[in-house]
Amino acid sequence: MGVTIDRYHEYYADDGPHGSYARISLQEIIDSFSATYVGKNKLCDGVLLADITFHAIRGLQELSYDTLRATKDWEVVVPSTLVLVMPVDYVNYVKLSWSGGDGIERVIYPTSKTSNPLDINTATTNFGAFDLYGSDVDLASDETSDTWTNYNSQSVNETGSTNADQIDGEYGDLVGGRYGIDPQHAQANGSFFIDESVGRFHFSSNLAGKTLVLRYLSDGVISTSGSSSTINLAGSYVPKLAEEAIYKHILYGVLLAKKDTPAGTLQLLKKERFAETRKAKLRLSNLKLEELTQILRGGSKMIKH
Repeated sequence: MGVTIDRYHEYYADDGPHGSYARISLQEIIDSFSATYVGKNKLCDGVLLADITFHAIRGLQELSYDTLRATKDWEVVVPSTLVLVMPVDYVNYVKLSWSGGDGIERVIYPTSKTSNPLDINTATTNFGAFDLYGSDVDLASDETSDTWTNYNSQSVNETGSTNADQIDGEYGDLVGGRYGIDPQHAQANGSFFIDESVGRFHFSSNLAGKTLVLRYLSDGVISTSGSSSTINLAGSYVPKLAEEAIYKHILYGVLLAKKDTPAGTLQLLKKERFAETRKAKLRLSNLKLEELTQILRGGSKMIKH
């Protein structure tokens, strides 16, 4: 049955719910599931609302990682401290880049050759122990280690600004000692590393003052209210193209927790959950025939060197 929308003035307002018809809230999914599957002589007879809510949240989280469009964008200027705290709903990063005056994004690659270790201020003895003589307190430590201080104070060497004769004079005599260049470091865009223990990004010195674009993965279920973080079911949305997939996640989860569910039923629901998740991923990939055809046409071109 079609849905008639008779409140166009609210939808097309500046602060209207643009694009809201393409998604459904998690609260609506829980209510619909309870009305359809829970009750006497139904498949989920005796299932509690708390169980349904739990598996609905878990289903949304799992689908957010690689099926739903749960990628968020941040644009922020890198401070002089070269440190940025992770977003409150951060799960993993997708891409970090910085944009210049031309609006083109330059990709920033991570470095695995440095870190921000715990800097122990207490001196060590000649046999490697901590010198705690006359002290009855815990080891003092500093968040800023010498390794991190040296990393963020380094200067960037751009080969493009160096004279060719100077390069040949510097490196030409290193016959047999010049190793293959690593592509991830063969650029002047800068680098970063993540300090997971304190939840921060650390950037190289040439990124100070740059406009950073952070694309990160979120699980889509957290909302902030004051100083606390809570789960807002009415404010957590699922694309309608993946609605059936999350129903199967909930159904399989609640019946798996029941001790008297037949093994055959669980096996069938597991296959249906996998099939619906795969179908949702194909739907949300948003493939268009004309765009694919244009890409294939470009692949047949000869590239001259």
